[in-house]
Order: sequence, then structure tokens, then C-alpha cells
Amino acid sequence: MPLTREQKQELVEEYNGGLASARHVFLVEFKGMSVPEATELRNRLRRAGGGYAVLKNRLALRAIEGKALEELKEHFRGPTAAAWCNDDPVSLAKALTDFAKDVPALGLKVATVDGHTVEAEQIKELASMPSREELIAKLLFLLQSPVTRFVRTLAEMPRRLVVVLGQISEKKA
Repeated sequence: MPLTREQKQELVEEYNGGLASARHVFLVEFKGMSVPEATELRNRLRRAGGGYAVLKNRLALRAIEGKALEELKEHFRGPTAAAWCNDDPVSLAKALTDFAKDVPALGLKVATVDGHTVEAEQIKELASMPSREELIAKLLFLLQSPVTRFVRTLAEMPRRLVVVLGQISEKKA
């Protein structure tokens, strides 16, 4: 059953709300994917903090007109879906590549991360990077390490003084 003009307008507005305004968007191909597999993909992407929608290419092209995603318009061919988020592109890329390993029907097409186009092979490299939280934890560890060593050194001086005074008192006694 064809869509009415109102339904098409609603879809364009929905695409504008999520897809066209997102900082990180991944376009995927899903030929031959079953409904339970698509549901599992949606759940994984939600856990990663992203959204997912199967796109009507013509309507999606209307929604991205004049936006950063317009440079990807040649990839809106065939069955296309989009996964997007505004926070951490690495976790979304990990969720997509892990799912693509389990379900070969999902194919990565292209992505835009902070306005930069990322090809399918680069998406796999992006997925192999540590997440934002892991990088912050490593940075905090590196910043904390010199301070911790300095405090230990300062604490060692009085301990050594007490040991020396204890040895002197033993010699005198």
C-alpha cells in the first residue's frame, strides 16, 4: 500500500529529527536480514546509545538536503538503514561491526563522524579503538601516577627519619 503525502511528510520530519541532526551517522545495507535479527540489531544499538531506522531513500534524501549528510547521497541506493548517535561513535561502530560478524546480511556502507566521511574499512578501524570511557580512564591514570609517586616519596622521608632515630636510640641503649 503506497504512503500518503501526510505519511511521507511525517517520515521526512522523523528523519530530520534523528538522522539529519545527529553528529555521527552510519549507513548500512541489510539485504536478507530477518525480522528477529533486525530487532536484535536495534536492541544492541539502543544499548550503545544510538538509534536505528530503515530508510526510504527518496524521503531520506529530502531530509538531508542542505545538511552535513548530503555528501553521502550517492550511498542512498538499495535497501539502506541508518544508525546514529550524538555521543560516542566508537561504541556504535563496535555494535555494528560485532553484529555484522554474527549476521553477514548486514553490510557497512559509509559513515559520517563529526562531519568527516568514513568508509567501510575505516569503520572497522574505528570499532577497534578504545571507547571514550576507556580513554578517559587511561588519561586519569597517567595524570594520577606522578602525583601518587610524589606523595609516596614525601611520606617516605618521615618514615626513614623514624627508622634512623630508632636505630640511634638502640645504639645508645
